[in-house]
Amino acid sequence: METSKHHIEPAAGRLGVLTVGLGAVASTAIAGVELIKRGLAEPVGSLSQMGTIDLGKRTEDRVSLIRDIVPLAGLDDLVFGAWDPISDTAYDAALKCGVLDQYNHIEPIGAVLKEIEPMPAVFDQNYVRRLDGDNVKSAATKRELAEAIREDIRDFKATRSCDRMVMIWCASTEIFIEPGPAHQDLAAFEAAMDANDEAIPPSMLYAYAALSEGVPFINGAPNLTVDMPAMVELADRAGLPICGKDFKSGQTLLKTVLAPMLNARLLGLRGWYSTNILGNRDGEVLADRDSFRSKEVSKLGVLEHSLRPDLYPQLYGNVHHQVHINYYPPSGDNKEGWDNIDIFGWLGYPMQIKVNFLCRDSILAAPLVLDLILLTDLAHRAGLTGVQEWLSFYFKSPQHAQSAYPEHDLFVQQTNLKNMLRRLMGEEPVTHSGSDHHED
Repeated sequence: METSKHHIEPAAGRLGVLTVGLGAVASTAIAGVELIKRGLAEPVGSLSQMGTIDLGKRTEDRVSLIRDIVPLAGLDDLVFGAWDPISDTAYDAALKCGVLDQYNHIEPIGAVLKEIEPMPAVFDQNYVRRLDGDNVKSAATKRELAEAIREDIRDFKATRSCDRMVMIWCASTEIFIEPGPAHQDLAAFEAAMDANDEAIPPSMLYAYAALSEGVPFINGAPNLTVDMPAMVELADRAGLPICGKDFKSGQTLLKTVLAPMLNARLLGLRGWYSTNILGNRDGEVLADRDSFRSKEVSKLGVLEHSLRPDLYPQLYGNVHHQVHINYYPPSGDNKEGWDNIDIFGWLGYPMQIKVNFLCRDSILAAPLVLDLILLTDLAHRAGLTGVQEWLSFYFKSPQHAQSAYPEHDLFVQQTNLKNMLRRLMGEEPVTHSGSDHHED
């Protein structure tokens, strides 16, 4: 099968990256990029920087770094800006979050981090009840707040001489919101903004502003944000890519590996108990029940779609699945995930799997931020519009076409991502069905 190379606009000029939120995840990601630019660190965890891709037939042994074969923006061309209701610079935020070593990883790039001062945020404590701040915009209507964000985007692009832009949500989880009439089409959404409808939280105003200014939007939290018809309509109309939701960094990452293993071996599952202990700002926000509900829905959906109880009711039709998050300030950004998994095998005999994952929340999330920035910019330059399901690899609750169920198997997601890159470069996708193709 012959394929033709997809037209991709060159990654020329500066790529402006606007993060919504300048807390642990954003400051860790920005600091990491600045260190890597200077040869002071390695981009561990970043598929775009360290990952390889197999091309052609097995006999050809063609393996390349992704960044050598795919026209991604260079790290030297990234220019960072942010909004945050707390006025700390990226330097101050990195110090306060306590993720990175001050002398090894903050001070060497301190001057650059101090230059990143957050713009006043669109923030409403009704949607994130455990946070507060005074670096906040005010306006009579939500439409006016969205327009203020649009002005920020234009000003940043002009003053920083950016050729292209990407916006990524790295802020806290908002309270759970069900899709409603205000989300069904763009006209209804704009009317709801004018009416200050409670169904329109700040995250949606950022997404609306970005897409209205020709900027792709990435949702790193479980908020509804762009996962609704109105925003999909706006993205399609503007010819822009969108993706989300909720960075897949810790416990859920393991679930998207272990659950497909159970399914592949047809081992039954009776129950899966998960609890998280963390003490950063994310943990504080999720101590609020309504914010936790957004995260809970994101985490709970993984098993259902990975195990397919509709196909295997005798194995997965009656699974007891619990997810808990416990805010414990002394843990800081060092998150601990406990999983107790009750399974059964041949003749119904019970077995257990127990996992204790001691991880670092922002250290796992930062490379995802970098990859999503570069790959979403690639999608934009390639003319890919609307929901980018091929980026599901990075999300707990991947946004997907309404006509299909989401794919949660990490390795299927990885294959889908690399196959999209192969198609863009005019290479044949891997099917894993014959002996003449590589298998990633």
